Amino acid sequence: MTLAQLQQIFPRARSLAGVFISSLNLAMLNRQINTPQRAAAFLAQIGHESGELHYVRELGSDQYLTKYDTGSLAARLGNTPEADGDGQKYRGRGLIQITGRRNYLACSQALFADDRLLLQPQLLEQPQWACESAAWFWQSNGLNELADKGQFTTITRRINGGLNGLDDRLQLWARAKAVLCAS
Repeated sequence: MTLAQLQQIFPRARSLAGVFISSLNLAMLNRQINTPQRAAAFLAQIGHESGELHYVRELGSDQYLTKYDTGSLAARLGNTPEADGDGQKYRGRGLIQITGRRNYLACSQALFADDRLLLQPQLLEQPQWACESAAWFWQSNGLNELADKGQFTTITRRINGGLNGLDDRLQLWARAKAVLCAS
């Protein structure tokens, strides 16, 4: 993918496209996001999750993030049951918003073969690791195969747990397909 193509797909990204293009291309190559259909679906999803590359850390107040700190959602994410700040520490990060201690550990093992993301979760805010973590999540959740079949809403559910932002995701997907699949 070229910088011009990325800017066509994410026009609001502006100069951020240049910051992410190399890391995105490498991460996509590393995780077999290597057809126009796969790339279009991947870019649509990360485009929505990151606000077209503007956000690599989940927005939300400490109060909002307490939903990740205690209770059933926190437990599903592998966070401790105590109100100890896990919700804030393991908030969504990266272009696909890796969330929760369990996901940070799995991502860390895959990217670094150790648990460094538990100690330095902010690494997922750096362009290289924001891209690599998103591509890892994509591949490890079987999303290439779903993209091959055009099962975009199923992909959205796997990433989001529901269909939040589906209209925006579909618009990004249409734009990405027009740019990448036209040739």
